[in-house]
Amino acid sequence: MKQQYSKSNPLFMAFDSTLVTLPTPPNISYLWNLGSLLSMCLIIQLISGVLLASIYSVSMDFSFSLVSLFMETSDKSWLLRYLHANGASLFFICLYAHIGRGIYYSSFLYPHVWNVGVMILILTMATAFMGYVLPINQMSFWGAAVITNLFSEIPYIGPDIVKTLWGGVSISNPTIMRFFTFHFLLPFLSLALVIIHITLLHMPGSNNPLGIHSNLDKIYFNKYFVAKDMLGATLILFSFLLLVIYSPLTLGDDENFTPANAGVTPHHIQPEWYFLFAYAILRSIPNKLGGVIALLMSIMFLYVLPYSSLAKNKGLMFYPINKIMFWLFCGTLLLLSWIGSCPVEEPFYSIGQLLTVIYFSYYLINPLTSLLWDKSMLT
Repeated sequence: MKQQYSKSNPLFMAFDSTLVTLPTPPNISYLWNLGSLLSMCLIIQLISGVLLASIYSVSMDFSFSLVSLFMETSDKSWLLRYLHANGASLFFICLYAHIGRGIYYSSFLYPHVWNVGVMILILTMATAFMGYVLPINQMSFWGAAVITNLFSEIPYIGPDIVKTLWGGVSISNPTIMRFFTFHFLLPFLSLALVIIHITLLHMPGSNNPLGIHSNLDKIYFNKYFVAKDMLGATLILFSFLLLVIYSPLTLGDDENFTPANAGVTPHHIQPEWYFLFAYAILRSIPNKLGGVIALLMSIMFLYVLPYSSLAKNKGLMFYPINKIMFWLFCGTLLLLSWIGSCPVEEPFYSIGQLLTVIYFSYYLINPLTSLLWDKSMLT
């Protein structure tokens, strides 16, 4: 006899309580709006990206001029492109704030949810980098040359990987075709991971500012939570449209208006602002292979947090040492981003090395602060 999915059925009740009604802590703040804001950003990027892909042509010689011609001759095409370009910045602002909130409120103690989220971050960074290269301007061309050359440091197979990425002996049409293909496909893979991320989150339920995980005081996700999400989305979207319409070039680089020239190296190569902290870490290591490892570890260390924390509860944000360490970590990230935009010369080089040490020290000291918190709770 076929099983009936009535409200009295345990399977239906489990599905209903986790994925539909979603028991939610009543004291969550506007910091918990970041998940819905990221969903909004992803939708904006997917729609604008598909529309831009419909007119893009892969060519080292003509992509730059075709993009410029499209913006000048097609109605509202400049708005579409600047929505997509500045949408990436909005995406990373919300993404970094979302990760920061997760670290501060110990959301990494949900390891499955956290690990999928870090995977989404890595895919988003890869997607943004490849999309930045596609207009084939001076800065994007040399940025692609620098980053792809980093793979040559992999022992034995590094040079072959670089040639495979390039599709030849240098960056050319096959390289851009590969970048365009993966830039188009990876967002849909990220969308699938977002669905997994949300599903895994809904099973244990959201964290809350008090760090107390209990189902006794949770309420259903109701219209008041929706109103709070809508208010946050409206304010952010309004600010974003003001930036796109009135000052769309604020976050860009002047070299983006220069066609790619393989014979002329820019005076100062730098990535977009959301990669500057990692770029500063890469430059701070005098050895090239060491710099590549440090660059990877600056992101991969996020995977360590769920397993390095020695705390048994989620109240770490109430421990003074953890608060000091967290805000020092945030300040270090901002200073690293500033160093990444500065020339490779003194005193910026030495400051970058010092900040790199402080950045990685957080991942070593954070487990000790969690252990101190647990001991203080016991006493």
